[in-house]
Amino acid sequence: MIRNLFLGLLFCGWTLGASAEDGSRLWLRQDTTASATIDCLLHSQTLNIAQRELNRSWKGVPVTLQLCADKEHLALGKDGYTIRTDKNHIVIGSLSETGLLYAAYHLIRLQETDIDLGHLDIKEKPAYEYRILNHWDNLDGTIERGYAGHSLWKWEELPDVLSPRYEAYARANASIGINGTVLNNVNASPEILSDAYLLKVKALADVFRPYGLKVYLSVNFASPMVLGKLATADPLNTEVSEWWKKKVYEIYSQIPDFGGFLVKANSEGQPGPCDYHRTHAEGANMLAEALKPYGGIVMWRAFVYSPSDNDRAKQAYLEFQPLDGKFLDNVIVQVKNGPIDFQPREPYSPLFGAMKHTPLMAEFQVTQEYLGHSNHLAYLAPMWKEFFRYVDPDMLRAVAGVTNIGDDVNWCGHDFAQANWYTFGRLAWNPRLSSEEIADEWLKQTFTSNKDFLVPMREVMLESREAVVNYMMPLGLHHIFAWGHHYGPEPWCEIEGARPDWLPSYYHRADSEGLGFDRSGTGSNAVSQYPDSLANIWGTLDTCPEEFLLWFHHVPWTYKLKDGYTLWEELCYKYDTGLKEVRRFRDTWNQMRPYIDTERYEAVAKRLDIQVNDAVWWKDACLLYFQSFSKMKFPKDIEKATFRLKELKKVHLPITNFECPGADILPRKE
Repeated sequence: MIRNLFLGLLFCGWTLGASAEDGSRLWLRQDTTASATIDCLLHSQTLNIAQRELNRSWKGVPVTLQLCADKEHLALGKDGYTIRTDKNHIVIGSLSETGLLYAAYHLIRLQETDIDLGHLDIKEKPAYEYRILNHWDNLDGTIERGYAGHSLWKWEELPDVLSPRYEAYARANASIGINGTVLNNVNASPEILSDAYLLKVKALADVFRPYGLKVYLSVNFASPMVLGKLATADPLNTEVSEWWKKKVYEIYSQIPDFGGFLVKANSEGQPGPCDYHRTHAEGANMLAEALKPYGGIVMWRAFVYSPSDNDRAKQAYLEFQPLDGKFLDNVIVQVKNGPIDFQPREPYSPLFGAMKHTPLMAEFQVTQEYLGHSNHLAYLAPMWKEFFRYVDPDMLRAVAGVTNIGDDVNWCGHDFAQANWYTFGRLAWNPRLSSEEIADEWLKQTFTSNKDFLVPMREVMLESREAVVNYMMPLGLHHIFAWGHHYGPEPWCEIEGARPDWLPSYYHRADSEGLGFDRSGTGSNAVSQYPDSLANIWGTLDTCPEEFLLWFHHVPWTYKLKDGYTLWEELCYKYDTGLKEVRRFRDTWNQMRPYIDTERYEAVAKRLDIQVNDAVWWKDACLLYFQSFSKMKFPKDIEKATFRLKELKKVHLPITNFECPGADILPRKE
């Protein structure tokens, strides 16, 4: 059965013979009864936090915290640090107080992950100056693509009431090196810039500041019209630019370390400079000029698409690449990792590498909009590492993650979804860390270092994303989700009056001949936006990697793949394999009961039950639907369908209230 998508707050339980466990402590579950000697000659809010964390949790030799302005630490920058053992003593050095805080958390992490602490000689420097979470939180407390309750930000209570979770949030981010947070949805309400809301934003900024966490805001480009009652938002209009300069001055008068603006413009109905026949560069530069005197930045999203005869995968490139070199230096163009929209697998966006004279930042989606929401275990490090196989980390100036955090007790809805928040922070600091290293770190800190738990659950995490791809959209299939909420399959979806590029058939192109979107030179030619070295491989059917096959090619059902199976057979085996893999994950988890607390064990077990049943749903829906085009038999050794296609086509999940969807016609199989 397709089970309840929102299971609510988790119940309190106990670790084995220890304290209650509800997931709220995330990966910061270390013992707080340590009594090591921690020395620091200076005092400030940030340094006091660093000392407090070490005083509570560090169990080793004495530690000294030192602010250092020597050549070595200048080269490491304000967030970098050193940690060195000097006989029976550890010295932590950094150019800044925030760097010392990051180092304190790293030293505790080393202790909690069983690293040899006897001969430390560590030099750390973050890969990116800007390591930013994007909250898609609305002012009414809802979260667009939020699967863990309502917003953390209780706007109706601010600025007078400060939830203790605000500081806990800042602490969690500091522990993994995240240094910025955009508080509100990219589909922004102008009201966030009103005087009343800026006081609320200031209250949050004051809580976050000691943890090195800067506040940013998403802004609506039409704010001068809504708040300032101007007749236009034309970026070349003097009154408009002056309104923004005045508003920026007001912000910095209250929040002197304000980070800047994130802007979604001229996409999905949002206002922007193109409404006035201006370019994205002209719009971004107008805001950048207002922020420049204060050190603020503009993050201008390249997620744009509009009704067009062009392949949607081509549109961001067509709109932004001609603007390369025309943005001011405090504008960073924020580009989704793939050219469509956070699919379980996409090739990287061709804008990376095509805008050599423009600072770029990658936008990853931590919240699992297209990966089973908070019901499915999907460790995303392998996805993001796949992106970095094609995109040199040094090519980027910054990274952003669309967060999966809500007000659920365990923050992320699924205990294993916490791993993706953690992973984003660790890769934002060092994109060359491996998926295995990060999984080990997170498992040891969040659950236990017991190898009987660690080894099998690390394997589950590392294989989970590929399993999701297999049971949802293998071989390069993409965007065949149910309408609106993107939970569950609906490759047959047709909505009267909907734009073609909002519908699955636009992407899968299934017909009697075959399956897939032809983006080769004989199709939309989207492949030409990539470097020739890749375009020549991806654009040819026989050399295209099979994971991207149906992304770049319309492939005949009878086409033979490298393993000798036809496309139809391979498609069947992929869906069947995905289902078998997630069943194996559930079986593995069932063996983990002795190693962790009852509450978290049961919470994850419930979600794995949902995931298995969802995998059955995906397999049956997609294979039965595509069989209506291929007219080919299922291989004898794959699991027979549980449901009939006509039953599955009756399933319509509520977009805003997922209460036991499909329960009447999708009986529990497992």
